[in-house]
Amino acid sequence: MSYDGDAPHALAAGQRPTGARPATNRPRPHRTATLRRRALRSAAFLSAGALAVPLLAGCGEDEKPPAPLAGQDIAPVARSLVADGSTLKWAVDALPETLNTFQADADAGTGRVAQAVLPSMFRLDANGRPVANPAYLESAEVIETEPRQVVLYKLNQQAVWSDGREIGAADFVAQWRALSGRNSAYWTARNAGYERIAKIERGDSDLQVRVTFSRPYADWKSLFSPLYPKDVMGTPDAFNDGARRKLKVTAGPFRVEKVDTANKDVVLTRNPRWWGRPAKLERIVLHAVPRDKRAAALADGSVDLAEVDAADAQRIGLAHRAGGTGTPLQGGGRTSVKKLRDWALAHGLEAGKDAGREQLGRAVGRYLEQQQALRDVEVRKSLEPAYTQLALNGAGGPLADERVRRAVARALDRVELARLVLTPLGLPAVPVGSHLALSGQAAYADNSGALGAQDAKEAQALLADAGWVRGGPLKEQHKTGKAAGSERHGEDVSEGGEDGTYIVGEDDKGKHHGTTGDQREHTDPHLAREGRPGGAPGAYAPKGTAAPAAAPAGPLAKDGKPLALRFVLPSGPGSDTLNAVAERISVMLEQVGIRATITKVSDESYFRDHIAAGDYDLALYSWPATAFPATDARPVYAKPLPAADGSVNVEQNYTRVGTDQVDQLFDQAATTLDEDEARDLIKKADSRIWAAAGSIPLYQRPQLVGVRKNVVNAGAFGFRTPVYEDMGFLKKGAKVSPAPGKDKG
Repeated sequence: MSYDGDAPHALAAGQRPTGARPATNRPRPHRTATLRRRALRSAAFLSAGALAVPLLAGCGEDEKPPAPLAGQDIAPVARSLVADGSTLKWAVDALPETLNTFQADADAGTGRVAQAVLPSMFRLDANGRPVANPAYLESAEVIETEPRQVVLYKLNQQAVWSDGREIGAADFVAQWRALSGRNSAYWTARNAGYERIAKIERGDSDLQVRVTFSRPYADWKSLFSPLYPKDVMGTPDAFNDGARRKLKVTAGPFRVEKVDTANKDVVLTRNPRWWGRPAKLERIVLHAVPRDKRAAALADGSVDLAEVDAADAQRIGLAHRAGGTGTPLQGGGRTSVKKLRDWALAHGLEAGKDAGREQLGRAVGRYLEQQQALRDVEVRKSLEPAYTQLALNGAGGPLADERVRRAVARALDRVELARLVLTPLGLPAVPVGSHLALSGQAAYADNSGALGAQDAKEAQALLADAGWVRGGPLKEQHKTGKAAGSERHGEDVSEGGEDGTYIVGEDDKGKHHGTTGDQREHTDPHLAREGRPGGAPGAYAPKGTAAPAAAPAGPLAKDGKPLALRFVLPSGPGSDTLNAVAERISVMLEQVGIRATITKVSDESYFRDHIAAGDYDLALYSWPATAFPATDARPVYAKPLPAADGSVNVEQNYTRVGTDQVDQLFDQAATTLDEDEARDLIKKADSRIWAAAGSIPLYQRPQLVGVRKNVVNAGAFGFRTPVYEDMGFLKKGAKVSPAPGKDKG
């Protein structure tokens, strides 16, 4: 999960601890049925192949799944056109804290490494569907359903670990025992599905693995992706500490050569024991680069591939247009210091407001040099398999009333918000219609009709029915930004004002939020990252976008209190466009009489102290799509339950809105082995989630990747898991056929 500000992950409320505190000083991880990260967690570890499951009902031959709104953009070429050797330098947000994806502090960098060096029984295709990975599987199928479900894995006879040992049942058993939840000495972050396994045994040969389930499990394809060697999973010590900074034994096209903390690099090199098509690259270096430094890193050659924000994408596009540097030094003549300074500040250059002409000139000169170098870089773009939502905290206050939540939802023009974010990027501006799947996935259906489209009159009628009326008496209140139903816990001072708060429409403190900026993700290391390899920018808005007309005067009131909701946002660098989206939403709410008070807090505390702690009314953050919604999405929408210690276990349901019916539909979908029935149950669950109005999906997140032009088979991957052995640099003299309608700027 991430917010569109955009940072990694937050403290998961309601997580259940496992095991005793480790001997080290690291905080103890927790266990929860967490969402797999987009291309991390379920998506990140899957890719292409064929799967036969004769006992399961599936899509009919004439039934076509919906198409993804945007395809891959990776400059695809045949392997014969890819040069052998060389090093690809790939930007990531941070050096991974662990190489064990099942630990609480695993992140997107962890997932990138796992994809390249470890087996995955299944990976995702271009439509976000799990398919068997032929590098490791000859087949995988359900061979028995009574008295218990049995899955038979037939392994590729060439598949071996880098120490020469065959991949086999012992590795499956070790991973099952580590992740089953039965031994609290393993500090695991997720165990969904593994707890349903009754036993694992060798089949008729060493290349066969029989997995018997204690109860039916529809999402069995989510398991053993990635698969770690028994050396890592075999003992709690090995699991907890052995794979944090090194992986001695691997089984992918690459292996981990070293984790270089000094240079902030993870160095992957060709695996000499790889039995598949040999990797074209000699080496992949995952290099930690802050998001606001990525354009410079692409320009100076320190990275070849980096996810970027909209502002950097526009900058790269500008570099390709003749004379398009846009600096005040163009055109000759002497430029005033003020003009230079204003330009430098507007473009985020290091020269500060007190810099002199010489310093400003050097800064602008460096920018010009970078622009020239960026002509060798292009932006590849798609839609990330993740969506941004408006979260409504239903734990207390006005939003505890379903009618108020529904009124908020009916006030939103989701089409306008999607256009605000995606149209300037040349991406399809279509609102997301499902909480549980995205267009391209078989489970996708637009179920927003269960709630209804924008209708201001209907929103006002719902509010009136809930007792909120205009012109009611108001009790004396201080302008603190406190919402009607939330308690504040010491807000951080931010850019929003002296107390980090402003009210949309009351002043002009938010005017600067209409510009595009860097979107970094801050989320809790105790959750798997949002599902994006390397991170990705979130909400974007075009510069200078006008707001709708002013709302009618006078807020609604009830019991002496105005209908005021606290909209909590991160305040760090790159949050400008996120704030622009929030302001547009706030103006929409103002139209129906709901006052939105925007409070900005530090990136570090956003999830930990506000979203996970329930200290907000409205918030923006994102969830990844998953190929296994019955398993992965259930904790996000599960009804909060009282815990033994008197607290409330919300799992990952940070809106605190859930129903017994939704839980039952998830349970049914997870246990049926009829794929058509499972999809129908998921769609029904999504309709109920829409009706409860705890979260409102807005738009699919853009995926923008700056890539050196001669890098091929890499870029904006969309749903599909990257094929690491095919990545590389184009041979001299070879050409890439541009995709139809491709805009290199």
